[in-house]
Amino acid sequence: MRGKRVAIVGVGNVGSSVAYSLAMTGSCHEVIIRAKDVDKAKGKALDLSQAAQAARKHTVISVAETLEDVRDCDVVVITAGSPRLPGMSRDDLLLKNAQVMKDIVNVIKVSSPNAVIIPVSNPLDAMVYVALKETGWDRSRVLGMAGILDSARMAHFVYEKLGYGAGQIRCSVMGGHGDDMVPLPRFSTVAGVPLTDLLTWDEINEIVEKTKRGGAEIVELLQDGSAYYAPAKSTALMVEAVLTDTKQIYPCAVMLKGEYGYSDVVSGVPVMIGARGVEKVIEANLNDDQDRKFAKSVGSVKELIEALYTNKFYTR
Repeated sequence: MRGKRVAIVGVGNVGSSVAYSLAMTGSCHEVIIRAKDVDKAKGKALDLSQAAQAARKHTVISVAETLEDVRDCDVVVITAGSPRLPGMSRDDLLLKNAQVMKDIVNVIKVSSPNAVIIPVSNPLDAMVYVALKETGWDRSRVLGMAGILDSARMAHFVYEKLGYGAGQIRCSVMGGHGDDMVPLPRFSTVAGVPLTDLLTWDEINEIVEKTKRGGAEIVELLQDGSAYYAPAKSTALMVEAVLTDTKQIYPCAVMLKGEYGYSDVVSGVPVMIGARGVEKVIEANLNDDQDRKFAKSVGSVKELIEALYTNKFYTR
């Protein structure tokens, strides 16, 4: 019986950290990495393989010299894409990375026709839309990584404020991956105790604002890069949920089909992840304030999708 295979397309800091995380848990038989610079990919594969041996894990790390070599994978993680460079507009970034995503998934849908695809590239929600449109696959098989990361950032800031509860904090964030994300204090707990019982609303609102700026704060501190450890671990959790069919519930970016009153738009919502990808979309009972914020977040993603058509990336 063939072991589980995961491909990671794009092995910068995030991609290589996903590979490292998977190698250390031994959750799959093989991790295939693909990068434009094949020699650099081979160097990382050697390093990762030796790390797996040090950890006494059975994971094999290999290199795909071409995208066509990414064959028969169970999961394909796509981190490839350009960061937003000086002078680049939001639409410039959108169109550049949409083209990268388009080129990749049009090969993957042939070389790994039964895979679950996990886009990580930004702007995340729009990249999930592109991957779905290009593959024509069921929405269950294309899910974006964002909500787990945003929820982890919120959990960190809750711990920072409380000073206790590390490892027992469960936070929930919905909506798009960006300034319009929707942290949900009502669905956030510390060892089962509602966050609203432990902090004042002023303190909670401060945490919400810090969560929204979580990624930007890291960029400002690093000065020459962006976060990768937390995004990589968040991605690895999604991969492991698919490989082990654990039915874990995580907030992920998926195409909505009537849930929360929206269709044909991608947004982050709680989903159950199993061997087939998204096996259930869960509709949380939002209050009026959360509903308004979620509507604003969905609207921002709709603008990105509309920009794909306005700029003639797609035609109706």
